[in-house]
Amino acid sequence: MDNVRTDKWLWAARFFKTRSLATDAVDTGRVKLDGDRIKPARAVKVGDKLAIDNGSDAWEVVVLGISDKRGAAPVARALYEETEASIVKRENDSQARKIYREPASTIKGRPTKRDRRQLGKAGE
Repeated sequence: MDNVRTDKWLWAARFFKTRSLATDAVDTGRVKLDGDRIKPARAVKVGDKLAIDNGSDAWEVVVLGISDKRGAAPVARALYEETEASIVKRENDSQARKIYREPASTIKGRPTKRDRRQLGKAGE
């Protein structure tokens, strides 16, 4: 199998939960091939370097295998190799999120009057 769509590969490699989320990410430019925007139907080849932003993390990976079927996590992990720079950056981002929490991360939905007052006090 040499010809798999980018959105299908991203889904099979478990970067996105659904194929439609993968398609939307490629369409909006959150997935880039060698720094260039691509279309969801572009074929992925072994050796391609993809920059992927799935909302929570940003990955930079090199494609090692091609698959259009979503399998177990260890099988999906064998489809790509993350670059060293990407690993270091994701670890640093993870540490920064632990130390500096987003103030609004605990609020679900629209903040209430009480929530707004507490946010104001935290900023003083």
